[in-house]
Amino acid sequence: MGAAAFGKVAWGSPERVCPNSRRIDAHRANSADRAAAKVGLKYQKGRSKSTCPEALRFSRSGPKGEGWGETERIIVLTNPEALDYTSPFDMWPAVAKGRRGSVRRREPAAARPPGGRCNPTAENGDMIQLIRGFKDILPGEVELWQHIEKTAAALFEEFGFSEIRIPIMEKTELFARSIGEDTDIVEKEMYTFPDRKGELLTLRPEATASVVRAYIQHRLYAQDPVRKFYTIGPMFRRERPQKGRYRQFYQINAEIFGVASALVDAELIFLLVTLCRRLKVTDVAAHINSLGCPACRPEFKQALSAFLAGKADLLCSDCDRRRDRNPLRVLDCKVPACRDAMADAPSLHDYLCADCRTHFDIVKATLDRLGVAYRVDKRLVRGLDYYTRTTFEIQTGALGAQSAVAGGGRYDGLVQALGGPDQPAIGFAIGFDRLAEIVGLNPGDLIRPPDLFIAALGEKSQQMAFDWMCALGRQGVRTEIDYGDRSLKSQMKRADKLGARYVLILGEQEVAQGSASLRNMATRDQLEVPLEHLVDTVRETIQPTAGFPGGPQFA
Repeated sequence: MGAAAFGKVAWGSPERVCPNSRRIDAHRANSADRAAAKVGLKYQKGRSKSTCPEALRFSRSGPKGEGWGETERIIVLTNPEALDYTSPFDMWPAVAKGRRGSVRRREPAAARPPGGRCNPTAENGDMIQLIRGFKDILPGEVELWQHIEKTAAALFEEFGFSEIRIPIMEKTELFARSIGEDTDIVEKEMYTFPDRKGELLTLRPEATASVVRAYIQHRLYAQDPVRKFYTIGPMFRRERPQKGRYRQFYQINAEIFGVASALVDAELIFLLVTLCRRLKVTDVAAHINSLGCPACRPEFKQALSAFLAGKADLLCSDCDRRRDRNPLRVLDCKVPACRDAMADAPSLHDYLCADCRTHFDIVKATLDRLGVAYRVDKRLVRGLDYYTRTTFEIQTGALGAQSAVAGGGRYDGLVQALGGPDQPAIGFAIGFDRLAEIVGLNPGDLIRPPDLFIAALGEKSQQMAFDWMCALGRQGVRTEIDYGDRSLKSQMKRADKLGARYVLILGEQEVAQGSASLRNMATRDQLEVPLEHLVDTVRETIQPTAGFPGGPQFA
């Protein structure tokens, strides 16, 4: 329930607010204060940004010209557990007892039509709310997600990738060693907790470390060190929720092991651009950079440290702490003051060794041949410590400040650092939540309507309809029936609401005649279908939408 649920609503307005809120119309300025004191509540003036479902709403109004005006006040429970009541309704007498003026109590949710902002359960008190920063992917949106998943998986298969599924929980040490102990992810954002034996476990904040761990643990390099993997699933970081960023977020990841050639760097960037085109994503641009290698980075770090020493008073506390331990991390800081201070910092491109420079030149030349537009962004530094040489992002102007939709790079030393052989590697991650916001597709167009709705009247007809539904569903025909005993008119309305392409009408008369009426809902044409072999006849007649986008695929 967001702050909008507490907007000004006059009594009798069709707009509803949270049924757990209470409104008091009081014509005394101090009535709300006394009511708050009566039950030990916290008083807060003005619009409340609280999302607490157990809240009281107080309003004071009077005729214009008398200095009253109109105000909204929210009283939020500071410690609901300390009060002696079992539900928000039980505390009402305590509030009403301390008021002056008129009091009106909102009716319980059961007495009002459904569809309010939240609906408490009748037996167990208030409904448990979704955790902040998490989201439900509901029908109407999930079809778009399914379409993106299928499009991405098909593209990966075309480029020779195999799917790998990894746990959502790993030992904390894995992420501390791979991502870097000085990163924001490890220091501030990971969901880490001890198990019953005291071992620290972490919900995965990213997928690369887990894929590398699986590559090493299961010796996937033994037969052929060159392996291509992709995975799709949820990650967890305790960041500040904002548009396109959640604490449980989803990523599409691709990793290539065992290839040091710069050609695969260009291949992954080309793959990302191709996926965006297939999903009709516009306003995207590829940004690329080179972060050098262990041979050329030390000299750059020394120059950067000397530069940062003169900017210490302009840096945030995190950057001031990191400038000696890991100065490259300062380049990735998102604090505006730090970014301004780093505007004239040394460029890593001036310190690249001959091998790194040649590698980056090959990447650029290959992208030119493939017709991929790109921009060399010398300030681009990925937020994880394991990246080397090529790094890249796909950015868009459709998401405001959070412009990166996908990003990745080469991490040639990570496999060996985690106990495996010395194998080069490169990969990327796509922010699924952000990608879903900018795809050029209408989710409504991806919803597969029923191929057939069976309107059955009478007990025997309903039994036959149920059997046919199961048989047709097994053959790929999406079929719906009415499980109640409603009239034909009501069932036809429901079929139309569902968008069913055909309706099969079956009543006692049709059963006696040995045939049912099959109606095309688009043309209103109707034909009689014999009950004998009805399933096969209907299947051939209506030609189910087997390849419907977002729907299941049939062999």
